Amino acid sequence: MTAERVPPAQLAPQLRDAITRLNRRVRQARPVGDLTVTQVSALTSLRLAGAMTPRELADVERVQPPTMTKIVGKLEDRGLVRRTPHPTDGRQVILAATEGGQAVLDQFERARDEWLAHRLAALDEDERETLQRAAEILQQLARA
Repeated sequence: MTAERVPPAQLAPQLRDAITRLNRRVRQARPVGDLTVTQVSALTSLRLAGAMTPRELADVERVQPPTMTKIVGKLEDRGLVRRTPHPTDGRQVILAATEGGQAVLDQFERARDEWLAHRLAALDEDERETLQRAAEILQQLARA
């Protein structure tokens, strides 16, 4: 069975929708706990980008600084984020994920990977090969 050729302008919304829905579903597959998706996202940003100021984190997460202050406060209360003085600006602080924060993210990633691996195991070999190739292409698109 061959796929019908679809013009890029028609493929774009189909692909975007599929990626968005899959991403949403994978994000929902998480260990039982009371961290919100927003808190996990902020913690993940700190892991990926490294230490940053609250303003930088708010910009990365695309939220207003007062919102980020609340998010960081809750993460800090749980020992998942630590504040240290900024090395050159006494008015600023630097945020970083703690070892506990890293461990929580590891748990979330394991839960998400297990959920997705379980779904992939239900596919046949040809479908998994197609998804392997699609993953390579999506990585290529993301790097472009």
